[in-house]
Amino acid sequence: MKRLFAGVRANKDEHRRTPGGRPGERVTVQNFENPAAALDELRARLQAGLVAIGLSKTLLARRAGLGRTTVSEAFSSAADVPSAHTVGALAHALGLDPEPLLGLRTAAAGGAAAVGGAAAVGGAAAVGEDKTSVGRPIAECNPYDLEVHPAAAPPPPGDGSSLVPAAQQRAASALPGYVRRPHDEQLAELVTATVSDGRSRMTVLVGSSSTGKTRACWEAVQPLAKAGWRLWHPFDPTRAEAALADLARVEPHTVVWLNEAQHYLGAGRGLGERIGAALHGLLTDPARGPVLVLGTLWPAYAEAYTKIPRAGEEDPHPQVRELLAGRLMHLPDSFDASAEAAAQALAAAGDRQLAHALVSTRDGRLTQFLAGAPELLHRYEMATPTARAVLDAAMDARRLGSSLHQPLPFLEAAAEGYLTDDEYDALADNWLEQALADLSRPVHGNLAPLRRVRPRSAQPVPTSPTPAYRLADYLEQHGRSQRRLLCPPASFWHGACGHLTTADERVALGEAARLRWRLQMAAELFRAPAAIGHPEALLGLARIHFTLGSDQHAEELYGLAADAGSVAALSDLYWKRKRAGDEAAAQLIDQRAADAGDLVATLRVSAANTSTEEQAAQEKEFAAEQAAAAAAAGYATVVDYLTALTNESWTDRGYTRLRRQAYDNAYEDPYDYLSSLWSMTGNEEVRDCLYEAAAATGHPEALYQLAVRKSESEEHAAVIELASRAAETGHVKAARLLAWELEEAGDIAGAEYWHRRTADYGDDEHLMAVAHLRQQAHDTVGALAVYRAAADTASIDLVHRLNWAQDTAWQDLCPYGFDPDGTPSTPWQAPLPG
Repeated sequence: MKRLFAGVRANKDEHRRTPGGRPGERVTVQNFENPAAALDELRARLQAGLVAIGLSKTLLARRAGLGRTTVSEAFSSAADVPSAHTVGALAHALGLDPEPLLGLRTAAAGGAAAVGGAAAVGGAAAVGEDKTSVGRPIAECNPYDLEVHPAAAPPPPGDGSSLVPAAQQRAASALPGYVRRPHDEQLAELVTATVSDGRSRMTVLVGSSSTGKTRACWEAVQPLAKAGWRLWHPFDPTRAEAALADLARVEPHTVVWLNEAQHYLGAGRGLGERIGAALHGLLTDPARGPVLVLGTLWPAYAEAYTKIPRAGEEDPHPQVRELLAGRLMHLPDSFDASAEAAAQALAAAGDRQLAHALVSTRDGRLTQFLAGAPELLHRYEMATPTARAVLDAAMDARRLGSSLHQPLPFLEAAAEGYLTDDEYDALADNWLEQALADLSRPVHGNLAPLRRVRPRSAQPVPTSPTPAYRLADYLEQHGRSQRRLLCPPASFWHGACGHLTTADERVALGEAARLRWRLQMAAELFRAPAAIGHPEALLGLARIHFTLGSDQHAEELYGLAADAGSVAALSDLYWKRKRAGDEAAAQLIDQRAADAGDLVATLRVSAANTSTEEQAAQEKEFAAEQAAAAAAAGYATVVDYLTALTNESWTDRGYTRLRRQAYDNAYEDPYDYLSSLWSMTGNEEVRDCLYEAAAATGHPEALYQLAVRKSESEEHAAVIELASRAAETGHVKAARLLAWELEEAGDIAGAEYWHRRTADYGDDEHLMAVAHLRQQAHDTVGALAVYRAAADTASIDLVHRLNWAQDTAWQDLCPYGFDPDGTPSTPWQAPLPG
C-alpha cells in the first residue's frame, strides 16, 4: 500500500515539475532544444510511473487498450517517438498528467509549439498531431497474410493420377484465376466512388465459410494498390486490442482490413462497441478521408449484430448495429451458371486449379473445394492413429472400386489392420465413435474428411438400416495417388468379404485382390456375383483357376464369362489357343471378339485379311500422317492422340469409360490398351518424338516409355533418371523397372526400397527379389521374414521357389498345407456356378 500511495503522490506533483526539477513550470518545446533529451525525459517519466504503479508492460497494454508491441516501443530507446495517442493512453493508465508528457512528446518530435491541452484520455489525438501512419502499401501485401485461403493445388501434368503432397499444397504461392460475380461489380463501384469523391466508405461481405469473401476483398483493392494506397490489418496482440489502439492513426488513402470482423465487432469487455464507435468516427470525419473499411462476416454473426432487441431486453450491440446499417453485402454459396461458364473458360485457357476444382465439385461449390482441400490434407496428416486408420481404409476401398457409401461395419473391420500392435492394444472401448466424431468435424467450406450419409425421406428405408459414410472427394483423390502402390492389410479384405454386398463393388475389389495375389479373398468376393452370371466375376474366377493350374475349371468359366458378354474372356481364350499352337481356333475366337467390338481383335483380323503388302504400307502411312497431324494440333503424347481418336477425354468420366474398355479387352491399364492400338497401326519414329515432347513436361507414361527405350540401348543412368521421375508419380511399371536397374547398378538400398513398393502392389517377383537381397546380405532371418509375409499370397511359383528352406519351415510358410505332388492345397477354389 505504501508503494501505491507513493506513486499517487508522485503523480500529483508531476505536472508542476520541469525537466530541471523546478515545480510550477510547464514543459514546452523551448525547454528542450535537443529532441533526443526530450525523448529520454519522456521515457524516464513513463518508466517512473510504471515502477510506481507496479504493473508489467503486458498488463499496462491491457489497461491502456494498446498493443504490446506499441507499449514496448514507447519504452524502448531504439524505437521512434511514440504517437500522441499512445502517450495519452499510457498517461491515463499510469495515472499521470498527460499535458507535460505530450509536451515532451512534441519536443521530441521536433514540433514548433507546445501542446495546448491534454489529449482526450483513451480517445483520438488531435487531427494532424500524429503523423505516424499505420499499415503498408497494398503492393507490398501478401494475400495469404491477409487470410486469403491457400487454394487446392491441381495434379501435376500427365496422367492425372498423382496429387501434390500436402506440405507443398499448403506452401503453394499461386492463387487460381478469379471469376467475377455480381458482388464484385458492387465492390468495384464502391471503390471507384471512394476514389472519385474522397468520402470514406465501409462494406462487410456476408457469406458462409469459404464462399470467397476475403478473396473478393483482395481483388477489389487491387486498383487502389496502383494508386499508392496503404492497407492496415489490425492483428497483434489481439485483433480488437490492435484496432482500438491505433484506429486514431489511420490516415487518408488507407484500407482498414477487418477480415473475420466478429473478432473486432463482437469482442468482449465492451471492446466491440468501442471499436464500432471509433470506426463510425473515422468514417464520418471528412478531414480523415478517404478511407475504405472492408470486413467479412458469417451470416450468423451478421444476424446477431443487426438484430433489434425486444422491449426490455438488453441491447448488446447498439454501436455495431448502427455501423453496419446499409453496409452489408451478401455473397451466394455457389457459382451460378454464368460464373461456372466463366470458370470453364479460365480452365480452358490453362488455369489448372480451376480445372481441377470443376471436375471435383458438385453444385457449383468451387470456392469451398479450393479453400477446404488443403485443410482436409492437414487434418489427414495430423489425425489420431484410429482416425487415420479409418481414413486409410476408406481411401483404399474407393481407389480399389467400392461404392461411394461405405457401411460402418466394413470401416470398423477394415481399420483394425492399419493399426500397429501397440496402437491396437491401446484402443479405448469407444475408439470408433471417437474417430468418427473427429473425422466428421468440418473444415473450411463445410467439408469434412468423412461424412455420414443421411438417407432422404423419399427413399425406402430398410428394416435395419446400416450407417454409411462417404469419404471427402479430395481425400479420395489423394488416396488414389499416394497409396497407389500399397496393398491393404488382411483386415481390409475380410471386411470387404463380410460387409460389402453390391455385385459391382465385390467384383471390383475381387479383381483388385486377384491382381495383388490375395486369391482366397478374390475368389470369395467373386463367388456371389458369379452365381448370378456377372461376366467380370466369372472371368475373375476363371483367371484364378488358370493361375492355380486348374485348366478344366478355368476353361469352363472362360466359356461362361464369354457367353455372358465378357470380351476380355475371349481375349484370354485367344492367347491360350495361340500358346497351344491351335491357330484355327485362335482365329475363330478373334473373329468373335472383333464382332463383339474389340478394337485390337479387329485390327488383328484386318491385318490378317490384308491381301497385299502395299495395302499394309498404306495403312501405316495413313497412321503416321494422323500422328503428325495430332502433334501439329498440340497433342502431347500418343495417349492423348489415341484418346482423341476414340472420342474419350481425360476427365474422370472419360477415364472411367476408357478404363472399362481396357479391362474388357484384358488390359490392366488404359495406357497398355492405347499403346497396343498404336503398335498395331503407328509409326515408331513419330511415337518416339511425341513421347520425348511429353517427357519434357513430366508425363509419367512418356517418361516410362523413354526409360524402356534407354534400357534397350543400355543407357543405365538415363533409365534410372527417367524411371525415378515416373515412379515418384505412382507409375507401377516404372517402379518395377527402376527396382531392377538400381539392383543392377549396385544400389542395394534403393533397389530394396523400390522392390518393396512394387511388391506392395502384388508382384511376388519383387518379393523374391527382396528376399534374395536379404540373403546376399547374409540376413537369413530377414529373408525368411519376407517369405512368411508373402505366404498368404498363395502363389504356386513363389512357394516352389522356397527350395532353400527346411520342410518344417515350408509348413510355416504355407499355412494351407500341400497336396501329395508338393503343390499348395487350394481349399478356396470356388465351385462352378450352377
